[in-house]
Amino acid sequence: MKVALFGASGATGKLLTQRCLAAGFDVTALLRAPETFPHRELIHAIQGSAFDPAPVSQTIEGADVVLSALGANSLRKEDVLERAVPQIIAAMQQTSTQPKPVRRIIVLGSAGALPTSLDKQPAWRRWIVQNIVYNTFLKWPVASQISQWNNLSRSGLDWTMVMPPMLTNTPAHGHYRIDGDALPPNGSRISREDVADFMMQQIESPKWIRKGVYITW
Repeated sequence: MKVALFGASGATGKLLTQRCLAAGFDVTALLRAPETFPHRELIHAIQGSAFDPAPVSQTIEGADVVLSALGANSLRKEDVLERAVPQIIAAMQQTSTQPKPVRRIIVLGSAGALPTSLDKQPAWRRWIVQNIVYNTFLKWPVASQISQWNNLSRSGLDWTMVMPPMLTNTPAHGHYRIDGDALPPNGSRISREDVADFMMQQIESPKWIRKGVYITW
């Protein structure tokens, strides 16, 4: 299995890298600074930016699946997903005429990406999360996730967007709730380890292709 990985140097990306290597996968990762990456000797490192078409195309070349853990590093307006996801999609679409097109992409998203995400929450919690969290504190990261959803849903690729609420750096529970329609009731957090494990499961599973899936404890 050949995996193209974006966002490998982030907290969730490092977990995905570890899991891919443990599974014996051949990993190619796009990195701004390969020399600082802890697993650089075990992967194929492409130096460059996800905003640049050339290294993005080089990263996905020959891949069986693309994994992305890209996202904002702060609450400011960064436009990481707005700029990077279209580049990744375009590079994948350009392989459509090749003998082995690159069609499968699994991305880390957010529970705030869709207006229906809070439909299963109690009314009081729905109001607080939507108005205070999504519309205020997480305004720009949520806007980026909305952009990622819109770009993927129009791409024609075999995409899956995994949409957790707040991510923690605590150990995995090994069990969690998933829902294709909305965030499960009172779902508020989940560990990055559980999310990474679930994303890895999607590599071989067709269940959530061309869909988003919410995941929470």
